[in-house]
Amino acid sequence: MMTLHPKVIDLTLDRVHRLLAALDHPERRLPPVIHIAGTNGKGSTQAMIRAGLEAGGDRVHAYTSPHLARFHERIRLAGALISEPALTALLDECVTANGPDEITFFEITTCAAFLAFARTKADWTLLEVGLGGRLDATNVVDKPRLSIITPVSLDHESFLGDTVAKIAGEKAGIIKRGVPVIVGPQSPEGLEVIEAQAARLGAPVLAYGQHWNVWEERGRLIYQDENGLLDLPLPNLPGPHQIQNAGAAITALRALGRDAAACEAAVTRAEWPARMQRLRHGPLVDLAPQVELWLDGGHNPAGGAAVAATLARMPTRETHLICGMLNTKDVAGYMQPLAGQVTRLHAVSIPGEKNTLPAETTRDAALSVGIPAEAAASVASALAGIAAQTPGARVLICGSLYLAGAILRENG
Repeated sequence: MMTLHPKVIDLTLDRVHRLLAALDHPERRLPPVIHIAGTNGKGSTQAMIRAGLEAGGDRVHAYTSPHLARFHERIRLAGALISEPALTALLDECVTANGPDEITFFEITTCAAFLAFARTKADWTLLEVGLGGRLDATNVVDKPRLSIITPVSLDHESFLGDTVAKIAGEKAGIIKRGVPVIVGPQSPEGLEVIEAQAARLGAPVLAYGQHWNVWEERGRLIYQDENGLLDLPLPNLPGPHQIQNAGAAITALRALGRDAAACEAAVTRAEWPARMQRLRHGPLVDLAPQVELWLDGGHNPAGGAAVAATLARMPTRETHLICGMLNTKDVAGYMQPLAGQVTRLHAVSIPGEKNTLPAETTRDAALSVGIPAEAAASVASALAGIAAQTPGARVLICGSLYLAGAILRENG
């Protein structure tokens, strides 16, 4: 499938519409859809919504990208990851229907997901945008039940635009006429663009700070909207940024008429790997048993700020980063917020990834923002070195979802 188009990313909907027509339009036969776009927080918000819906007995399809360890993670059918035989058959069917025509890998695999969702009974379909929104392959559902836009910030500027307003315009492309849109915390310029698009389409807006609020108070999550106040446990997904993601998920659940029990399940039962995930088992843990080992896949400036805020709330401990990043990212922008929270950064190249930054380049970026740094041959060698010098250190492996995926595969 990778050979069907010369580019990995080529944003347009023409090829997707063509293949979906050849497959007899599975996108028109999906269970009710909740469509989620945004720069950061899409996956966590989706995971919380799914936990809340499933707690009430609903069966939920979920589509997400990219995967971490296995492609099957992208397609969850009525609660369970798609099986190898089912995935193989679907992909074969889509390749046959597409024929020799150009189509990107993401586009054809998205069509395969729609085909799987249309053929498997469920109550809901959660669709996470891959890139942008307006021209993303998931943006072919005419009438979703809800649209959600999580915080928008700078990322993928070469595809989406070089300002937050331009990027927000692309994200706002998922808004559909008359369909309520839940809007997470935004910059003023981003919110203005989103609200203008919603107004043009007559889409009711449920915006953070206007129609709902969420905050932490005395170790609890407090949520308030026009229907009242909820006093809930803090999210089990670590980090203060998860408070806002939880707020968007709770707003969605309440818009669907769900009760406080569903909202509590959303924040206490959600699971989302490589988002400040504590690693407790596996070869890497065995290599440095006294180290407090964490994994995070954040990779843009907003992701760096979220990680820094999470580290700032943890008990004081010598903290090292093992960091590998792609050459398409704002590396210094990601690292800048972390400068005050870490002792040292150990830069690595991402194994098996052609777009990885060389470890030395990542090291130099860290030095440029004031983080003491050195290059390492691998994650394992960096971890062993840290453990030898400071056995009780906190170590966070970070910088890229591709690095996080490699770690989950190797440490599984």
